[in-house]
Amino acid sequence: MKLTIVETGLVPPALRDQFPDYPEMFRQMFAAADPALTFETVSVVKGEALPDPATLDAVLYTGSPAGVYEDHPWIAPLMDFVRAAAASLRPQIGICFGHQLMAEALGGKVVKSEKGWCVGRHTYDVIDCPVWSGAPCPPTLSIAASHQDQVILRPPSARVLARSAFTPFAALEYADIPAISFQCHPEFAADYSAALYGVRRGVSLPDAQADAAIASLEAPLDGPLLASWLARFLRAAGPR
Repeated sequence: MKLTIVETGLVPPALRDQFPDYPEMFRQMFAAADPALTFETVSVVKGEALPDPATLDAVLYTGSPAGVYEDHPWIAPLMDFVRAAAASLRPQIGICFGHQLMAEALGGKVVKSEKGWCVGRHTYDVIDCPVWSGAPCPPTLSIAASHQDQVILRPPSARVLARSAFTPFAALEYADIPAISFQCHPEFAADYSAALYGVRRGVSLPDAQADAAIASLEAPLDGPLLASWLARFLRAAGPR
């Protein structure tokens, strides 16, 4: 299966010499979970044209500093693409901004939350174990997070797989189409998360919050487990 990674955001300029871009982070994340996957990237944030989703095996939407409610020229066409992919039953995965994008495009609502930033190692309660997970689900998942925006109204066809008090709609699975999404960042290694919080320290993040987020990364992250879930989802959904 070929996974088309739609790049919706870029690594901050200060970190680009130290870390790969987001599509490469996903390629590295999936390497252990499913070595048979192949990849291509379509960078809408760099102005690349979207393909016909009906010609694709599966799609993943990356994170982004953009908000789905912002007036970037690529957002409205990308929402149309999400709906077209759903209509043609293409398997879709959304991560962070991608999670919000899918929810907004498919009937939900996303806003900049009055709760502010969610950063650091964040723990979610797993409240519904998907059949494609392949094993009993753990009661919680702890993964790096980095977002201000939140889904505040889930789409009618979506059920909640995971949540926290801070993020009630942290993971969604859609009943009528092969689509799942997660607010967290399983593709972020701890060193990249720490560097990202460091860049924001004293700018968009208060010093104390950035320091606490960085310190939280000393505990183990469940990114590899979630990567295995995503790979199992793709194998179960398959190209239609």
